[in-house]
Amino acid sequence: MGAMGAAEAATQSIMITVTKGFGLTLYASDVGDAKQLALGSDGTLFVGSGKSGTIQALVDSNQDGRVDKRYTIAKGLENPSAIAFHDGSLYVALEDRIVRYVDIEQRLRRPGRPKEVYDRLPSESRKSDRAMAFGPDGRLYVAIGAPCNVCESEAPFGSIIAVNVDSGASEQIATGVRSVHGFDWSPLDGKLWFVDTGRDWMGDNLPPDEVNRVEQKGAHYGFPYVHATDILEPAYEKPENLKVTPPVFELPAHVSPMGALFYRGGQFPESYRQQLFIAENGSWNRSSKIGYQIVVLSLEGNKVLKRETLVSFLDGEFPVARPHSMVMAADGSLYISDDLKGNIYRLYYRDAESDAEPEVQPEPVQEAQE
Repeated sequence: MGAMGAAEAATQSIMITVTKGFGLTLYASDVGDAKQLALGSDGTLFVGSGKSGTIQALVDSNQDGRVDKRYTIAKGLENPSAIAFHDGSLYVALEDRIVRYVDIEQRLRRPGRPKEVYDRLPSESRKSDRAMAFGPDGRLYVAIGAPCNVCESEAPFGSIIAVNVDSGASEQIATGVRSVHGFDWSPLDGKLWFVDTGRDWMGDNLPPDEVNRVEQKGAHYGFPYVHATDILEPAYEKPENLKVTPPVFELPAHVSPMGALFYRGGQFPESYRQQLFIAENGSWNRSSKIGYQIVVLSLEGNKVLKRETLVSFLDGEFPVARPHSMVMAADGSLYISDDLKGNIYRLYYRDAESDAEPEVQPEPVQEAQE
């Protein structure tokens, strides 16, 4: 993996820096504050949103690497950021329930009324961050964040649950989490990994954000009593009998990990395969900015050996984008959502494509220097 290089001082344009050998193009723009992505079996890219309140479907019908058809599946919703696709249907978390749009790729123009599959999410009157994905067991995993910066809250706040979308039965998978936006299952052993964003207002460098692994269902990951590995929360005392599972890896404070994805494709070089990609959304209340990038955690078994930047959207103190979610296309490239400017980027390995240079540049892109 190439090291990242500094932007050329002579240029006045804002730079996106990409590791040598990779290319980055603008796949779609003007999709609102794009949050979670989901890919349909026919290649349709679904985009959830936050304040925009929309769910959109993007189609590249002529396969030229840029969207040429877009459809609005729903609008006027309350923070439909968490979405998932499974067996032809699109699942969306709304207020206190999860709904399903059946055979959605055949009904993009007229999606029809969605059907409710789960009605026990905590009400939107107490907002919390959410994310969804289907697991290897066919159940819909839902992360439900705490409704606060730091507080004690009742379940299912601060947990990850697994829902059987046919029966409505649910099971608690993890608890003691704060704000989980991304998770994925290891292709090596099927274990669930998730990223968790730490609390604010403990300074520029505390507490670290977390990368966690679920070894035991229902394990507690510390919030709000213990942050990262061993940083005690001054406002709440940890119960004596509470066993806390420490993170597998600590990320720098305030990088705000959102998307998490094990790369299962064959397009990227061997050193990237089966590794964990993380979208760092970036800091918002730190004295100098940090994050705003796609990083790769190199793994050996269950151990993280190193963390390296693959794409940086931060030019000095100027953020070009805030990456939120990632999904892998059929060809092994990655789609990346940007909730700052409402863009979707496509990241690919250049040596795997015929064109030496991408035709469409979202911003001037600089290749990292060896």
